Amino acid sequence: MVSVAAVVVAAGRGARAGADMPKQYRPIGGQSMLRRALCMLAAHQEIGLVQPVIREDDVDLYREQAVRLDLLSPVFGGVTRQVSVHAGLEAVAARKPEIVLIHDAARPFASAALVSRAIAAAKKTGAAIPALPVTDTVKTVDAGGLVGGTIDRTTLRLVQTPQGFAFEALLDAHRRAAAQGREDFTDDAALAEWAGLKISMFPGEPGNIKITEDGDFARAEAHVLGTLGDVRTATGIDVHAFGPGDHVTLGAIRIPHDRGLIGHSDADVALHALVDAILGALAEGDIGAHFPPSDPQWRGASSDRFMTFAVERVKARGGRIAHLDLTIVCETPKIGPHRDAMRAKIAALVGIDAGRVAVKATTSEKLGFTGRSEGIAAYATATIRLPWSAL
Repeated sequence: MVSVAAVVVAAGRGARAGADMPKQYRPIGGQSMLRRALCMLAAHQEIGLVQPVIREDDVDLYREQAVRLDLLSPVFGGVTRQVSVHAGLEAVAARKPEIVLIHDAARPFASAALVSRAIAAAKKTGAAIPALPVTDTVKTVDAGGLVGGTIDRTTLRLVQTPQGFAFEALLDAHRRAAAQGREDFTDDAALAEWAGLKISMFPGEPGNIKITEDGDFARAEAHVLGTLGDVRTATGIDVHAFGPGDHVTLGAIRIPHDRGLIGHSDADVALHALVDAILGALAEGDIGAHFPPSDPQWRGASSDRFMTFAVERVKARGGRIAHLDLTIVCETPKIGPHRDAMRAKIAALVGIDAGRVAVKATTSEKLGFTGRSEGIAAYATATIRLPWSAL
C-alpha cells in the first residue's frame, strides 16, 4: 500500500477575517476550521500521517483542537505559506511517505471523497490539484476602473486544496526554491510549475470553500446547517435513590440538601439522562455501555466527563447538538432557584447557547418513589443534527 502523508497548513494570522484570534481557530457550527480539517484527514483510511503546521504563539489554541486525534506533533511555520509547507515536508521526510497532500486549514469542508480523488490523481501523475470551472464572465480592468477586455473562461479554473504530489518531487522543489530565496509562490502547484513538474487536475467540490473574510463565516455557518439535514431526536431517563449526604449534584450544579444521591459516579441524574438522550440520538448505546458501573475507574467520577464524551461523539460524526430538554421529578430539593445555573452549566459543557437548553421541574403529587421522597428521576430529550453522509 502506498504511504500517504497530509500536511495541514495552519500558521497564518487570517487578519482579513477579523476577530481576536486566528481564523483557523474560530468555530463554525460549534467546531473550529482547523479541527474539522484535522478530524477528516486523521480519520481517512488512506492517510497514515497527519502533520500540522502552526504558529509558535498558537500552541495552546492548537492543543485544544487536537484533543483525542492521532496526529504528529506540530511543527512551527514561517512568515509565508510556502515556508510553512516546507517546514511540514521536512518534518515528515524521515518517514519517507510516497505521496503527500497539502491542505489549507482555511478550507474546513473538504470531503473524504475529495481526499481520495487527490490521492488517486497524485499516484497516477505525480502532481495533481482539485479545480472547478469558472462559470462567471471574467474581464480585465485598468487602474481607472474601465474594462479592458474579456478573458476566455473556458481555459480558466479555480484551484482548491488538498493538492497531491509525489513526496520526493515536491520536497526537492521546495528545497530548490528555498536555496534561491524564492518564497512568493501562493500554492504548491505554482511552485511545482516553476520546478518543471507537470500538473494534472481532478474535480474539486463547490462546497470546499475557503474562509478568508469575516463575512465568510456567516456563509460557512449556513453551509454547515445546510449539510446537517439528518435531524434526530431521542430520550433518556435516569433514576437515583437518596442516601446519606449533604448535597445533590444536578446538571453539574452542587445543591445543598439533607441527603445525597446514591450512585457509582456522582449520581448526577440530570446529566445521566441527557447523556443517554444524546447517545440515543446517535444510536450508540447508553451511558452504561460506555461507562459501566462495574469499572472502578468511574467510582465517584464527575458526570461532566460523561457529557463531554457524548458531545465529542456528536462532533466526531460531523454533527451538532440543536436542543436539550430536561425535566427533573422530585419533591425536594427545590429546582427553581438553581434552574438558570444548571442551564448555563449544561450549555457550557455542550458548547451551545443557553437558549438551547431547557430545564423544568415538577413533583409527582406525592405518588410513587419520588412522591415519597425516596429519590429523584430525570427525563431528557436531545435533538441533534448530523450530515446525511453519516447515515
